[in-house]
Amino acid sequence: MANRDRICYVVGAMSLSLALRPFPAPGDYVIAADRGYDSLMAYGVTPDLVVGDFDSLGYAPKHPNVTRLPAEKDDTDMVYALRKGLELGYRRFVLLGGVGGRLEHTLGNLQLLDWLTTQGAAGFLAGEKTVATALRNGSITFPASMSGYLSVFCNSGTAEGVTLSNLKYPLDRYTMSGSFPLGVSNEFLGVQAKVTVERGSLILVWEDRGDFYTLLPQLWPQSGPAGA
Repeated sequence: MANRDRICYVVGAMSLSLALRPFPAPGDYVIAADRGYDSLMAYGVTPDLVVGDFDSLGYAPKHPNVTRLPAEKDDTDMVYALRKGLELGYRRFVLLGGVGGRLEHTLGNLQLLDWLTTQGAAGFLAGEKTVATALRNGSITFPASMSGYLSVFCNSGTAEGVTLSNLKYPLDRYTMSGSFPLGVSNEFLGVQAKVTVERGSLILVWEDRGDFYTLLPQLWPQSGPAGA
């Protein structure tokens, strides 16, 4: 897949700050989901594809590549956009405009991060001062430059072999439960940190201090069995 190391940006209907304006590189792909089209165009970013039922945008954009979806459907506009990105061969996703509006949409987008891991892909959901990602049967390394809080949640059921290294509150091959928020408000220590889960799924949430895009190349999770 020629696109698997490039990024597919999906921009949803919630507000998008200037700091989160995407700067797609050659080979990247930008999908506007409904009112995400307005957010992109306001910052001078023309999407490659526009999808949605356009209930929040209020009109169908005049764009050469528009997919109009029915208002009543099983997949949200964001889900459709992610499926399209996967179909095009992308395995790295950045979801923007998906945090801070209706709570059910934010929760749904967090679930989508986990769903991407079941598709052999990885994604980041970036919003105002917040970034989240999902980790399944693998690890993610945070550079020493990161500071502030990091919360680690078991997505559902149990997550086995959870190891938190070089964080204020470490864990060593711990079994986390989806019914108790043990991992909330951990802290970076100014050294390289690592989160590993041997079996199961985690949701990680941390503070964005305006350096999301600078850090992004270093943050893509490493999949596969821990230690592989």
